Amino acid sequence: MTYPPPHHQDDTKAHLLEVIKSYPLATLISVKDDEPLVTHLPLIYTDGKLVGHIDTFNPQAELMKDGHNVSIIFSGPQCYISPSVYSTTQLPTWNYVKVHLKGTVQAIDDPEAVKQSIVSMTEQLEAPEHKFKLPLDHARMHALIDYIKGFEITITHWEGKFKLSQDKNPKDIRLARAELIRANQQSIEAFLERIF
Repeated sequence: MTYPPPHHQDDTKAHLLEVIKSYPLATLISVKDDEPLVTHLPLIYTDGKLVGHIDTFNPQAELMKDGHNVSIIFSGPQCYISPSVYSTTQLPTWNYVKVHLKGTVQAIDDPEAVKQSIVSMTEQLEAPEHKFKLPLDHARMHALIDYIKGFEITITHWEGKFKLSQDKNPKDIRLARAELIRANQQSIEAFLERIF
């Protein structure tokens, strides 16, 4: 038996890019002295690379330099699927969408290029309404630029993990999809009500 099951793998690059563009908050993983370092930050896919920036006080920032290897995880929707959801007898499971990437880092050392990458990121994140436009000469960004390290990641390995009840019959696949949508909408609302 192979793992992960082939029906849970998605190698269609367009699908993986859709996850990256729809859920750009990434989990960035580096290793220093056999200790994993993890940071959550938005990364934008541009010209075949992931572009981002990190606070220079973050311990992971010193690893965002040329040739350093990183792993990246983008997380799409996910939820518990109760057997009660299906039209046939099933066991409980968890459905999710993840994209796992590996890549090598190249530092962006020019402060103006870092500023431009932040402006470009803002443009992408503001789409499609574009209610806010970040000017390249924004005074606050200029004041903070010395505390930001820019970088880009060349992707060397792509892996899509789309566990969406694909091994079930067509009706149960549709029912699991509907539950994924329902559960994500309700769980966000319930969670926010509990903490705020």
